[in-house]
Amino acid sequence: MIDEAEIRTLIPHAGAMSLLERVERWDERAITCSSATHRRADHPLRRDGMLSAIHLIEYGAQACAIHGGLVARAAGEKAAKPGMLTALRDCRMHVERVDDIDGELTIGARKIAASGAGSMYQFEVRAGERMLAEGRVSVMTVAAV
Repeated sequence: MIDEAEIRTLIPHAGAMSLLERVERWDERAITCSSATHRRADHPLRRDGMLSAIHLIEYGAQACAIHGGLVARAAGEKAAKPGMLTALRDCRMHVERVDDIDGELTIGARKIAASGAGSMYQFEVRAGERMLAEGRVSVMTVAAV
């Protein structure tokens, strides 16, 4: 299992914007993470005391970024190449908000395609067996500044 401290070395997000707490398992094609940050009263994406389900896309995108970092490390690279979220497709929210969801979130992401130009992932966010959100994200590799 990979903990929150190591996750923060894999993604550019800092502080409370690092939303995922653990990597439960991963391989070359997929990753499963978990988190209970959706219940934090000081969650940086909360508005008027609520956390909208639309923010689950960020949970999915962070799982993809963590996966990219782990794959890069496994290939002997220091870090993954920087990327920019460029497209969302077929995103579906099955709830309106998530701050009222008890229990941990399970965030899964599966790599659909990858090249030097970027990657595409399918993601889903669940609470137990309950599907909360799902969709696809595309990330374009960008030159380091």
